[in-house]
Parts: sequence; structure tokens; C-alpha cells
Amino acid sequence: MTFGQSISYCFANYFNFNGRGSRSEYWWFILFCIILEFAGTLWDSALGDTSGNGFMYWVAVAITFFPSIAAASRRLHDVNKSGWWQLIALTIIGIIPLVIWLASEGEKKKNKFGQSIKLKK
Repeated sequence: MTFGQSISYCFANYFNFNGRGSRSEYWWFILFCIILEFAGTLWDSALGDTSGNGFMYWVAVAITFFPSIAAASRRLHDVNKSGWWQLIALTIIGIIPLVIWLASEGEKKKNKFGQSIKLKK
């Protein structure tokens, strides 16, 4: 999946927490979110807000919050984990296994969340 396809797909599936998501879908969308939040910070700085977390930054966060959660849920489904595992990030140390799962290659066979991404093509 390309950068543009990932953005389109994640926004088209804003609240879709079902199915499986590829690594490229997830990581391209996360890169887009980081770029958008950085642009919001730059915009805020240009308007004189030096706190780093001005209005436009929070607009960017609000726009990408649910699609990011949905994309991460689909990505975890690809490695045969429930999307609820995202909550371990709240423990701070839980970020480590979460990032490992999000970066891992998905299962090539069908799992309880659907068939493999590769088989869908």
C-alpha cells in the first residue's frame, strides 16, 4: 500500500475496527499523522503560540485520533491479537510489546480476524 492509499483507506474506514491491516497501511498512516501534527505545531508557531501544543496541533490530533486507533486495531488483528491490546500502552512499559506487534509481519494464514492480506489480492 502506498502513502496516499493508506491515508485514503484509513479515513474511509474511520470507525472500522474489523478485519486485518498491513504493516504498510499502518505505518504510512502513522507517518501522515506525525507530519500533520508537526504542521499544526508549525502553524501555531507562525501565529505566535510558542507552547508547542496550540489549537491547530490539537485539531490535527482530533482528526486523526479514531482512524489511528482503528488502523492499529486492524494491524493487531493481522498478528492475531485483539485490538484491545492497545490499552497496554497506558502502562508505559506496555509500549514495547505493542510496537513489536505493530512492526511484526502478519500471519500468512487465516486467523480469527479474517483471511490474510496477501490472500485478498
